[in-house]
Amino acid sequence: MTIALYLRNEAGRLGVPLKSSFARWIDAIPELRRRKVEVNILIVDAKEGRRYNRDFRGKDYATNVLSFPYLPLPGEKTGALGDLVICAAVVAREAAEQGKRVRDHYAHLTIHGALHLLGYDHEAEAHAVRMEALERRILRGFGIADPY
Repeated sequence: MTIALYLRNEAGRLGVPLKSSFARWIDAIPELRRRKVEVNILIVDAKEGRRYNRDFRGKDYATNVLSFPYLPLPGEKTGALGDLVICAAVVAREAAEQGKRVRDHYAHLTIHGALHLLGYDHEAEAHAVRMEALERRILRGFGIADPY
């Protein structure tokens, strides 16, 4: 595996997958295969999720995943992709509302967030179609149903 993953869980263990699961999900992204990359994942509660979303996006509510791409200095060679902040309470609530397994939702959001670190977005329809198709293909490889 080529992923150096740092996982910090501040939300409690209940329902949060193991570090090895997060690493496998990120490693399944085709653009990252055979590349040495570093990703930091922070699992937070609803209060912290709301604070991060408010402070960095100006939205005063907890969201499921936030992505903070690493911006290297000019000429810097690094495998650092960036940081993901995942709100455990939102993941659990959304999974229940959508009839999904919590673990499957974590897989989707981890892949979704990592794609944002790589520069993917879903602001324009064409970009959303491309990003969602890639997410579906990666998730299918883990036996996870279409999240959309």
